[in-house]
Amino acid sequence: MSHIELVTLLVHEYDAAIAFFVDGLHFDVVEDVSALTNDGRPKRWVVVRPPRGQVGLLLARADGEEQIAQVGRQCAGRVGFFLRVDEFDATYTRMRDAGVHFVTEPRAEPYGQVAVFVDVSGNRWDLLGPAGNADSIA
Repeated sequence: MSHIELVTLLVHEYDAAIAFFVDGLHFDVVEDVSALTNDGRPKRWVVVRPPRGQVGLLLARADGEEQIAQVGRQCAGRVGFFLRVDEFDATYTRMRDAGVHFVTEPRAEPYGQVAVFVDVSGNRWDLLGPAGNADSIA
């Protein structure tokens, strides 16, 4: 059986990205090891993942002008990443209190509660709660 294991997220710096995902989103660092680029320069292999999550994020430091230009714009300014949580209200409050920047207020949608936030690089994410829960933080 096949499955998606990792998705690459371009970042400016490893440590700032790790801090955001660990402190702000409570992800786990699954791997953080030294590696080499294809042409032999040093880099790190950094993978973060939500607790109990199956798909991880490979935090890849942008290398070169083209990649640097795409940091924070991997999905051209639209929401491109979706974090589903069981406890929407508690997670929203914890993330907000940890300094995560939300660009929308929570709202109820047919697919669940949702609030849009941006990561350390500027990518937009949906924080998603369970479907059918019409309660929302005011």
